[in-house]
Amino acid sequence: MKVILTETVESIGQIGDLVNVTPGYARNFLFPKKLAMEATGKNVRELEHKKRILAQKREKQRQEMLSYAEKLNAVTISMRRKVSEDDKLYGSVSTTDVAKALEDLGFGTDRKNIQLEQPIKQLGEYSVVVRVDAQINSTIRVVIEKEE
Repeated sequence: MKVILTETVESIGQIGDLVNVTPGYARNFLFPKKLAMEATGKNVRELEHKKRILAQKREKQRQEMLSYAEKLNAVTISMRRKVSEDDKLYGSVSTTDVAKALEDLGFGTDRKNIQLEQPIKQLGEYSVVVRVDAQINSTIRVVIEKEE
């Protein structure tokens, strides 16, 4: 019996898969627990329609994230900090500081998406990677200047 999975079922398949199972397994386990529905012509067409709509939404969201990443690439953050005689910072600049500066510029970004290998402890210019989406990264410039 052919069924369309409405939930991921281990050892059978993922959501939306069209699989062949025994009729007893479908009637006694999959259908009562709403893990699958019968693969009639109408249900298959409905599934294909939902897949197309989902693909369009994903592509639209991907395009929005790409444009957001391009805007982020042009961002330069300037921070003033107190320094000692050998140009070392009192304290450091962390992902929290960078996230707050981005938020002040209108870019709402979680600090967990800012990839900084270690906190910045010296004056200078640094490139910081910001994860926009699962596969989309952006690079911003962070300039640390001496506070007068």
